[in-house]
Amino acid sequence: MKYIPYISIITPNYNCLKYISETIESVLAQTYQNWEMIIIDDCSNDGSYELALEYAEKEKRIKVFRMECNSGAALCRNKAIELSTGQYLAFLDSDDIWIPEKLEKQMQFMQENDCDFSFTERELIDEYGNTLGIKLKTIKKLTYQKLLLHCWPGCSTVIYRQNINKKIYGPIVKNSNDYALFLQVIKNVQNGLGFSECLSKYRKRANSLSSNKLKKISSFFNIMVDYEHKNAFLACFYLFTNQFVKLFFKQEKI
Repeated sequence: MKYIPYISIITPNYNCLKYISETIESVLAQTYQNWEMIIIDDCSNDGSYELALEYAEKEKRIKVFRMECNSGAALCRNKAIELSTGQYLAFLDSDDIWIPEKLEKQMQFMQENDCDFSFTERELIDEYGNTLGIKLKTIKKLTYQKLLLHCWPGCSTVIYRQNINKKIYGPIVKNSNDYALFLQVIKNVQNGLGFSECLSKYRKRANSLSSNKLKKISSFFNIMVDYEHKNAFLACFYLFTNQFVKLFFKQEKI
């Protein structure tokens, strides 16, 4: 019998009532069935927590937990990682969408290539789900040094193999916390690969936390200096390369 790994899907949620139903439905539509979805609600007050609970009542693979106080995405992801039981972790933000074959195709790619960490291309959509006609590309092989130069993986495209007995948790930073987590993870994997197929849809929201450029730059320096132990000169260099790649190499018209 073919081995079918168990995947824990990590989904932080904060006030995403407008989008979380579509996100959950995209998981329920997966052709790959051996998963659990761990939704960590960060004290939402818009009804999204209650909606997630309704889904959990109908589908036992969906597990919903609530933080005691509003704590931010980094702590929510870490809590979900703590609760996870899968041999693999997949990440899906509560306003993003997967295509139905996402898990099946990506897991097949990882098994065929003996891959510990993978990420895929993703399409940009607006707040209403309309395509923006832009695809964000991958690179073939991902190393720690390449990840410092640019954050190639989109959070909702990543799957990696985890050691249940030695889980990796992300630094507690307010912005770019997924990047901070993946920098920690990539140091501990043997083979990180990009899968050049568009399997996710990333929602660009005007009022999202990641849209605040100054806060993002501040968090980036915090990650580089405090957690990756780079000096100020290198932190500036990596900030420049991250922005340069984003502007000139990563985006492609579709």
